[in-house]
Amino acid sequence: MLIRFLLALMIAAPVAAQVAAPAGPPPVRVVMTTTEGPITIEVDRAAAPVTAANFLRYVDAKRLDGITFFRAMRLAWGPGLIQAGQPDMKKLYPPIAHEPTSKTGLTHTEGAISMGRMAPGTARADFTIAIGDMTGLDAHPEAPGDNVGYAVFGRVVEGMDVIRRVLLAPTSPTEGIGVMKGQMLAPTIRIASARRVP
Repeated sequence: MLIRFLLALMIAAPVAAQVAAPAGPPPVRVVMTTTEGPITIEVDRAAAPVTAANFLRYVDAKRLDGITFFRAMRLAWGPGLIQAGQPDMKKLYPPIAHEPTSKTGLTHTEGAISMGRMAPGTARADFTIAIGDMTGLDAHPEAPGDNVGYAVFGRVVEGMDVIRRVLLAPTSPTEGIGVMKGQMLAPTIRIASARRVP
């Protein structure tokens, strides 16, 4: 009798495990066609629903078409990031709530795409892509000050060679304010279109 009971538990356990955690929406892939080549991003709607929906809203409305990568932050010790954004205020949606990496479980490793922002809760259309691991941009609740980091919502799955070319493109030695001085691409690199992959 005991053996039958244990066998029933062993059979039932995997079934229970399968139905225990409901799956979130599947990831969406977006192809950005740039003057340097295509970049494919996988947008994580399950882990970062607010930030992912915001990005896809811009994609679906074609409000990322014609924007540019305008910044390349190159660090002496290796990693860096590139930044793109929508400069036309008429094409911006309202800011979104901040989703810290401590909540989403995502992190700024190679290829991570996250929202640019000023204060938490001000992100709109600017985004950055990490080259190399940049986990210092993650949320660090134990740290003082603004410690909620930047909101990762996906990662590059194809086209890191394009990202690296953008990172190494020429920059102006005089353009940019504060820490961004010397990081402004000259010329900028155009994103012709951003579309969901069917």
